[in-house]
Amino acid sequence: MKILEITNVDFSLRHFLLPLMRELRGHDHDVIGVCADGPLLADLRAEGFQVITVPMARSLSPVAQLRAFVALVRLIRRERPDLVHAHMPISGLLARFAAKLCGVPHIAYTCHGFLFNQPGSRLRRLVALALERAAGRITDTYLTVSREEAEDARRLHIHRHPHAVGNGRDPSVFSPDPAARTRIRTELGVPDDQVVIVAVSRLVRHKGYPELLEAMESVPDAELWIVGERLTSDHGESLQPAFDRAQAVLGDRVRFLGYRTDVPAVLAAADIFTLPSHFEGLPMSIIEAMMTGLPVVATDIRGPREQVMPGRTGLLVPAGKSAPLAKALTQLVKDASLRLTMGANGRSAAIRLFDETRVLARTAAFLEGTRS
Repeated sequence: MKILEITNVDFSLRHFLLPLMRELRGHDHDVIGVCADGPLLADLRAEGFQVITVPMARSLSPVAQLRAFVALVRLIRRERPDLVHAHMPISGLLARFAAKLCGVPHIAYTCHGFLFNQPGSRLRRLVALALERAAGRITDTYLTVSREEAEDARRLHIHRHPHAVGNGRDPSVFSPDPAARTRIRTELGVPDDQVVIVAVSRLVRHKGYPELLEAMESVPDAELWIVGERLTSDHGESLQPAFDRAQAVLGDRVRFLGYRTDVPAVLAAADIFTLPSHFEGLPMSIIEAMMTGLPVVATDIRGPREQVMPGRTGLLVPAGKSAPLAKALTQLVKDASLRLTMGANGRSAAIRLFDETRVLARTAAFLEGTRS
């Protein structure tokens, strides 16, 4: 079967879809990746995958979206796939409508989050819901990464039979690693007894960085590592003023590590993971942290509340508020025993619920029509 895996940007294809592409290729399918051009596509091509670039845009510009839609139609007509598997809100809509126009035999979609569940005007949210319903009617296989979004899809009449397949990571890659802990801390000049809080995500407003940086002013005896970068396609306000203020107020208690290819080692070198987002799908970063044996402090929103078991594997706090976040982080900073207990519980839960092998096998079965 010839499959097009279509998403928005190279970051998504490299970090989210590559494991599934490997799984499907292992089932003897011809798998082609499709997204906007970017440097991370070199990793997929090095593994022998064909990757075709189209001018995807993460914006609401009608001109940009029409350009992307026309490019997708031309691509699909040329490649004549048996299955189009679309991802992400905007690229997912365009890919499904283009696939329908081109008569693709099977159209699949994995929802990583709904636009109508994100902040925005009432009109924007209503339009997003209407588009999701229209696209749902032409989608043969409808998957979501979280259970709540599967429930939303069913309750809001987006699709009659959505399936929550989850997300997964490899527990042999993300695991406690004393050698990596020593190596990374030596590289950064951080003593072994220094409590380190780590956040790993794109550097955008909805990941909650202003609240996190404000909270850190009230968290004693700990430093914060921020891992990630702002993509060229990211929009919204710049976080640089918040970062500049944090550098001035927190000094060497905050470190901006940028984009790292050794995230498993960086996680292993930390003591606490935090993701104070305003909205999410089912964050891979929380799964990675849990598998590494870190307690997680996250916001009580869709996705993270399916992953974090409050009091057992971490703590949940209200989104958009720094004081509860500071209180939760301080509780873990001051209690090494609690950190270890929650971290061990989290790794056990993550292996049970989010093992990549089982998630990929389940997803592939739905795409191949062997599971319903």
